[in-house]
Amino acid sequence: MLLCGHYEGVDERVLQLCIDREISIGDYVLSGGELAAMVVADAAARFVDGVLGSAASHEDESFSDGLLEYPQYTRPPEFKGLKVPEVLLNGNHKEIARFRRECSERITAERRADLLDAKRDTSAEDGGDGR
Repeated sequence: MLLCGHYEGVDERVLQLCIDREISIGDYVLSGGELAAMVVADAAARFVDGVLGSAASHEDESFSDGLLEYPQYTRPPEFKGLKVPEVLLNGNHKEIARFRRECSERITAERRADLLDAKRDTSAEDGGDGR
């Protein structure tokens, strides 16, 4: 069950008596907890069998390997002068995987460098390369 505060929150006594865990979805303020509860419910529902079209759909997306996800492209191959990168059209799965990995690393460095720092810290502890 998710208890959603509104404006200033929930009476402290209710928190002390009924709540065993608090969840934050980020460092910002909303007028109520309803939107945050929907975010949590949606994120959790993705792991329930049958919610997504494929059971493996949640395995290869943002944060699945500690990086933000690479850009997505659909059809047509050219839209308003913007083209799908050629590497994604050539059928070479190894090159496609490398391209996607490089994009994920670049996007993560630009938008969430803290994730790369955490990945490096974990990798150093494990003695691996962070992949």
